[in-house]
Amino acid sequence: MADSGGDEECRIKGGDYVVLKRGEIFKAVQVQPKKKLIFEKQWFYLDAAVGHLYSTTFEIMPGGILQQKKPKDTESSADAKEAGTDNRNIVDDGKSQKLTRDDIETLKEQGLKGQEIIQQLIDNSSTFRNKTEYAQDKYIKKKKKKYENSITILRPSCRILAMMYHGREPGKICHLRYDTLGQMLTLANIHAGSKVLVFETCAGLVLGAVMERMGGHGSVIQMYPGGGPVRAGMESFGFPTHFHDTLHEFPICHVDALLAGTLDTAAKDSGADTSQSGGAVEQQGSPKEGSMEAETPEDQEKEEMERRKEAKVQERKVKLEEKRKKLAAAAAQLEGRNADGLVIAGRFHPAPVLLGLIKFLAPSRPFVVYSQYKEALIECYTKLRDQGGTVSLRLTDTWLRRYQVLPNRTHPVLLMSGGGGYLLSGTTVATESPKPAGSRGDGEPAAKRLKVKDTEG
Repeated sequence: MADSGGDEECRIKGGDYVVLKRGEIFKAVQVQPKKKLIFEKQWFYLDAAVGHLYSTTFEIMPGGILQQKKPKDTESSADAKEAGTDNRNIVDDGKSQKLTRDDIETLKEQGLKGQEIIQQLIDNSSTFRNKTEYAQDKYIKKKKKKYENSITILRPSCRILAMMYHGREPGKICHLRYDTLGQMLTLANIHAGSKVLVFETCAGLVLGAVMERMGGHGSVIQMYPGGGPVRAGMESFGFPTHFHDTLHEFPICHVDALLAGTLDTAAKDSGADTSQSGGAVEQQGSPKEGSMEAETPEDQEKEEMERRKEAKVQERKVKLEEKRKKLAAAAAQLEGRNADGLVIAGRFHPAPVLLGLIKFLAPSRPFVVYSQYKEALIECYTKLRDQGGTVSLRLTDTWLRRYQVLPNRTHPVLLMSGGGGYLLSGTTVATESPKPAGSRGDGEPAAKRLKVKDTEG
């Protein structure tokens, strides 16, 4: 039974959130029946992928149907390789390929697969067999990327989604790199059963990474600016329902009121007004029930408009009540000021946010702040040192280099990220109440102590 359940978790199901991969391009989608998807200028349906294991590679067939790719299809055209001596006599004049664009389109219309088209290109190339083995591999990979209609379906994870955003829309996540995100989770000591504060404007990616690391145990309080929280990145993880039960939200604009003890989260007594208005509607409606024949179309239209207006008012009241309950629940989590960690990553200046939210942390708890610019974190560092209450302050910069690892061809990738942003981390400590000016440890005034010294002298 345990093995069967584990196997089911590794298989694609309807309604799951998945990540499509082709080369170095990723896209997060939801598996829905008969929903047409477009990815890298190709359209298809994911219905046939249901029941297959994650990380399975599929080929897009005519009609947008997915067919599992056989392992032998993933092999390159090894039979066509006949390594030449070198490339010095090859001239790139555009005349080496006998097939024209129209010929390739005709092959596609005839239903030839990507591998078969690549084989045709190899057979009709006058320079392929004169190239070195490395050049032939490079040629085949280039043509595969262009003509092979295959995608791989992956299970969403913190690393994959971070790579997806960083490759397609880095501005949405403030150019946060996946290795920097991993360091944030480690420096903030994110683990199951903890209470973590998260303030981020990275499309919900950092929030989702924190929730993934906690595994649905503990509580996460999302501090958000504006009218409501942004959670598109978090939803792409496809968390179960019990994960969402641990998530709370609190607007950053109410932090000062909560710290001062002036935040009002009590329910307003509007039941009497509602009942009175409802009764008035019933009293107005009852005489009309006896004289339906005298009603005109205008009266009926007016009555319908009043009903819609009343329904909108009631719906708005329900939404406001739900928002109030969420605010009260989050405030109850924060009032104890015993949070276990703080994570900040956003496009706003982090100093005021950090100085306000760090007050909700218990002593000896970690915090980490991400910013694209070190100047903003230097200011945070200086202010924390001046006010005290923190130790082990560190401002770090991460450098990442990716390598191509192939036989006899291992070297750094030519194109790589120039920078992964900066991190400020530290630990909170309990501070003692300040002593009166001019006093020493035993409470004796300094003036009296000096006077005694002079007398003794």
